[in-house]
Amino acid sequence: MYDPTVARLTYRALLGRRRAAILFVLPVLLVAIAVAVRAFAGADDGVASGVLGGFAIATMVPLIGVIAGTGAIGPEIDDGSIVYLLAKPVKRPTIIFTKLIVAVAVTMLFSALPTLIAGLILNGNGGQIAVAYTIAALVASIAYSALFLLLGTVSRHAVVFGLVYALVWEALFGSLVPGARTLSVQQWSLSVAEKVAGDGLVTSDVGLPLATLLLAGVTVVATWYAGQKLRALKLAGEE
Repeated sequence: MYDPTVARLTYRALLGRRRAAILFVLPVLLVAIAVAVRAFAGADDGVASGVLGGFAIATMVPLIGVIAGTGAIGPEIDDGSIVYLLAKPVKRPTIIFTKLIVAVAVTMLFSALPTLIAGLILNGNGGQIAVAYTIAALVASIAYSALFLLLGTVSRHAVVFGLVYALVWEALFGSLVPGARTLSVQQWSLSVAEKVAGDGLVTSDVGLPLATLLLAGVTVVATWYAGQKLRALKLAGEE
């Protein structure tokens, strides 16, 4: 289910000079914000939770997920180079699974690690806040990567749709419409963090059992369906 050649090509595409520069912007900004907040406000658990929840989990993780998830396959479909990959003796689900692993690794590297560093800067992991939000970033990275990889497989406008979901659905509707939070990867990941952090420091509108089920379900279904769409893409090319 994992092909080293596909992985190497995907890493090269995601960590190319231009895309890597984009990936670095948000983590650097988060750490800079953490340094500034610590300097002006000192170590405060509530402030640390607000920064990590409001910027790291709500903005940085989904945006990096969009870049890594769609970038793992979308450009190859757009420029037609996916045809050369499909011509190789590699199973289509293997291609998708390998690209998912790469997208998850890149998203975790550029989101979870900066979240941990920022949390340690903000309050030294008081109330387990840094660890809790890092775990939230890790589990969210998996679901976002699978979801946006699927978008990259089924649509040429995957980045636009990904940004709409991340910035409009989760950030806007998720903050204004309580029912929308149930269908939010952000809330699912916060449910996991809630069990790690001190009482009241992290909150989620979704219970942990449901959040765990939804995180796993979205990841599995999105990965499976992306494999099916890639197989259909090959058949269409043969026709």
